[in-house]
Amino acid sequence: MNVSLDAKHRLIRLACEVRKHAYAPYSNYLVGAALLTKEGAIFSGCNVENASYGLTCCAERVAIFKAVSEKALEWLAMAIVTKDGGAPCGACRQVMNEFNSDLLVLLGDEKGNLLREMTLKQLLPDAFGPYNLNLTHGLNATT
Repeated sequence: MNVSLDAKHRLIRLACEVRKHAYAPYSNYLVGAALLTKEGAIFSGCNVENASYGLTCCAERVAIFKAVSEKALEWLAMAIVTKDGGAPCGACRQVMNEFNSDLLVLLGDEKGNLLREMTLKQLLPDAFGPYNLNLTHGLNATT
């Protein structure tokens, strides 16, 4: 994955900024995400909580759904910023895997520091995806 250091820091900065818009009155755990497409577009998202907890949407999925709604389906990297550099939840990892199991994941903190980077395969080893269903139209189809 060829993502420049400058692009990584730009994604972290944007995720820091959008994190400020998070709606998290229950957990007070603000999360921001910025998704870089192969075309160079960036889609951002913040977490949106709900009193009915199951209806909460994570920042990563907000960014992903925005990208998908604009037909931007090929991604290089996603930056995720929390107060302490927390990693994405399992549900978000699974949604990311639907589109790119090789996605570069950048984790940062609220001060804008890039703390860790890894691939989605490292975060979600032995993932289940479209390829397990022998789908030839899935984005990750390998059969």
